[in-house]
Amino acid sequence: MKKLSIKDLMSIEAYSEQRPAIRQAMMEHKKTRRLPLGPNAMLHFEDYMVMRYQVLELIRIEKISGEADLLEELAAYNPLIPDGKNLKVTFMLEFPDESERKVHLSQLIGIEELISIQIDGFDPVYPIANEDLARSTDEKTSAVHFLRFEFEDEMIAAAKNGAPWVLRSEHQNYQHSSDSLPAEVSNSLVRDFA
Repeated sequence: MKKLSIKDLMSIEAYSEQRPAIRQAMMEHKKTRRLPLGPNAMLHFEDYMVMRYQVLELIRIEKISGEADLLEELAAYNPLIPDGKNLKVTFMLEFPDESERKVHLSQLIGIEELISIQIDGFDPVYPIANEDLARSTDEKTSAVHFLRFEFEDEMIAAAKNGAPWVLRSEHQNYQHSSDSLPAEVSNSLVRDFA
């Protein structure tokens, strides 16, 4: 999958003019890239379009314009774009009440290692979690984790041919599954397998 380069960006002024249309298109796109897992977890599948939008928003908000600064942002965001054999996911644990969130995060240590994606006919794939830095301690896990799921060629071929997917959380304190991905989500994710 294509990575971001400076030529994929635009000036703050040009982006500000086009932002309403770009934002609307991105909200529609993100609907096909998001999947709930139980009542308190959400998987956000990242791709080129999502990362481009996030970089453009960052440039606008922080008024970034120098080439060195732009290259630094691209270096931070490009690793979140799938490379054709994997899926990149921002995994979020969502507990709106702060006191409830503290309790649950202390009970979900290690959950990021126990999320799986299984393509029908194959073993589940578990993620490589938080490659940039550890997000769990002995006391609690983070509400946000970055996951990379690596797939074999045969799995990718099966997914492209319409094999069903199952997503699971196997943590003892949070056991949930999404047994049937909506077609618009699975179709969007298959495009990540270039």
